[in-house]
Amino acid sequence: MQQRGFTLIELVIVIVILGILAVTAAPRFIDLQGDARASTLQGAKAAMTSGMQLVYAKSAIAGEQNNANAGDDTSRVTINGNAVETDFGYPDAETTTNIGILNQWIELNDADWDLTADTPAAGQFVVTPEGVAYNATAASACQLIFTESTGANVAPVITLETGGC
Repeated sequence: MQQRGFTLIELVIVIVILGILAVTAAPRFIDLQGDARASTLQGAKAAMTSGMQLVYAKSAIAGEQNNANAGDDTSRVTINGNAVETDFGYPDAETTTNIGILNQWIELNDADWDLTADTPAAGQFVVTPEGVAYNATAASACQLIFTESTGANVAPVITLETGGC
């Protein structure tokens, strides 16, 4: 009489091979959260670029694209019902008002992201995932740094650092 089925040795070999495959493939799936954060930061950078272009266009229409906001808070435009202070027509990074309404012009969810003004220096703000502090080492950072305009016809600089996401 002939037996059909798997021997115990064949089953053990298959289980060992599946275990080895799982161990080698697991790190790729575990790092999905970091990839998601990096992708979201890239989306935020694109939204921030579009938002600041909208702010600049409204400033140019109002004739305020060459005005420096030297603390007088007179250069501003209205976006989604909120006054956005401008510096040479672009959003001013130093005002806490602008940081507070940043999610209005790029629609970041405050529950998922931290916004820090005057970091790493005056005239800048940093966007990091919730609970992640600003990191001065770009290679191990997961952040977006907005540096405001420094003069007429000089666009703000948006730096994306995703090495540590």
